[in-house]
Amino acid sequence: MPHSPFNRARAVLPSILLLCSSLVQPAELRDVLIERNDDYYRLNSTAWFDASPESLYGVLSNYDLFTRFTSAIAESRNVAPDKKGRPQFYSRMEGCVLLWCKSFVRNGYLVLDPVKEITAITNPKESDFKLSRETWKFVPENGGTLLVYEFHMIPDFWVPPILGPFYIKRALQAGGVKAVNRIEALARGEEPAR
Repeated sequence: MPHSPFNRARAVLPSILLLCSSLVQPAELRDVLIERNDDYYRLNSTAWFDASPESLYGVLSNYDLFTRFTSAIAESRNVAPDKKGRPQFYSRMEGCVLLWCKSFVRNGYLVLDPVKEITAITNPKESDFKLSRETWKFVPENGGTLLVYEFHMIPDFWVPPILGPFYIKRALQAGGVKAVNRIEALARGEEPAR
């Protein structure tokens, strides 16, 4: 029975699946700028996500999820609020420059402006950074979200001269490119690809 409803559905199903997959737009990293002045590093990026500001905000304000979207972070978690009631975070990153490998700790707090902006400020007394400040801004755009990210960093550890700054800049850029699609997957309630 070549014209049964079951056979017609089987014939149409691949076309429907193809159409649905083409409607899902992948995240788009639009711009990455990395600057260095001695020990001071600054990264700015913009990326568009096929996800709502609310869902992206939920992912990026939850440090328990950070190890799921970037391999640079070996350990990360939310910490109980400080005496001022600000949510706190802990993260440990790992990185290598040739044979020199180091683990870097960041402890700090979040300043939250729900669904508009998150700022993560590291406490230098409890971290391996003299300065580490990240800001995520969420702007609705074309049914998704434009995420504007800014990161300022001054390490409080020895960086091997010549190659060290090059590797830090490269790691910042490569980590951002890989993280974009994983962040989007988490924001959409999906498991990010490894």
